Amino acid sequence: MSQHTLSVLVENKPGVLARIAGLFSRRGFNIHSLAVGETEHEEISRITVVVDVEDLPLEQVTKQLNKLVEVLKVVELDAASAVQRQVMLIKVRADAATRSQVLELVQLFRAKVVDVATESVTIEATGPGEKLAALLGVLEPYGVRELVQSGIVAIGRGPRSITDRALRGA
Repeated sequence: MSQHTLSVLVENKPGVLARIAGLFSRRGFNIHSLAVGETEHEEISRITVVVDVEDLPLEQVTKQLNKLVEVLKVVELDAASAVQRQVMLIKVRADAATRSQVLELVQLFRAKVVDVATESVTIEATGPGEKLAALLGVLEPYGVRELVQSGIVAIGRGPRSITDRALRGA
């Protein structure tokens, strides 16, 4: 199985996300990441789905997605031609003895501290999955107390916009 990132433009209406997630679920595909938000047009939302699936079943799911009335456009975003990011919040044990070491690591990974307590710091990191995994790896010895991460968001490189193409019907 290989990982694929789909960008799905949909009408911004209740129930659309459930219908799309259900389509993947019924076929037994594991969704690794799911992110949803409005686009530059408030009547359109973008759903970014990262899923493990072989090429042929992915083609079938894409065709079925396109048949849904609320789906305006489905595009597979290739890693080489897209920018992908996710956000991670990490609460790390950091007392007076270890705080300076943790803060150095935060700077090294271009992350930022968003909350400080007497026994911990909360770090916000943004980037590709590999960078975030590496940051987690170096923070692990200090004690990760809590972790939350967003789904992956992705956008194609260059001047073209899939939202504009969807509105034009291309």
